[in-house]
Amino acid sequence: MSAGNYGKSFAYAVKLYGEKGKVVMPETAPVSRSLLIQSFGVEVERVPTSSLMDVVNRCVQEDNMTFLHSYDDLDLIAGHASLGLEVLEVMPEPDVVVVCCGGGGLLAGVAAAIKLSGCDKTRIYGVEPEGACTMYKSFIEEKPVGMDSKSVASGLAPPSAGALPFKLCQRYVESIILLSDEEIKSAVPILYKAGLVVEPSGCAAFAAIVGKKIPDLEGKKVVCILSGGNIGKDELANFPDE
Repeated sequence: MSAGNYGKSFAYAVKLYGEKGKVVMPETAPVSRSLLIQSFGVEVERVPTSSLMDVVNRCVQEDNMTFLHSYDDLDLIAGHASLGLEVLEVMPEPDVVVVCCGGGGLLAGVAAAIKLSGCDKTRIYGVEPEGACTMYKSFIEEKPVGMDSKSVASGLAPPSAGALPFKLCQRYVESIILLSDEEIKSAVPILYKAGLVVEPSGCAAFAAIVGKKIPDLEGKKVVCILSGGNIGKDELANFPDE
């Protein structure tokens, strides 16, 4: 189950080890990502976001497949935590770290790694689209919740927040910041002009910073995570340089 980035990694691993695999993708994900995943010999099934888990469960029950979760998995979160450790190698005591949030795996891993490394005063923020604010709602309801997620940032629009990520984010993350799709889209050409090809999902943290959504940044050591260059020329054409 992936909108692109995890699916690409999964497809590469499947081909490398000579196995068979399938990626269930939301219909909102660009077709170019599906084609790229299929180029590794992996089957792709595109379905509405609200049907993702139903299709996954069908594959497990009827086709005897093993489900590898794209964000609600402890080993995956531990892998994401390595990014937090890399951040500390470059900046041992950051004041603020801003990370995009979909299901919460990346945010949870980075936040846990930084906080458990002794950076108690570091403020860590997650950033979600308004139309896919599952972690934001989970914070309010104090439990993982789902919704019919829709956003230009398809990689940040899972059907629900992960149970494991929620527990870690609740403990280590300051708060979740929400952005409109327009605010996220505006960050793509800014980064492109700077020589960085970053997809909308990967731009969210940057968009929150330039949009002045994060409080008290002046004079602070700030880390912004750009996560994902999974965007083709056809998609870039939808983000005109204004």
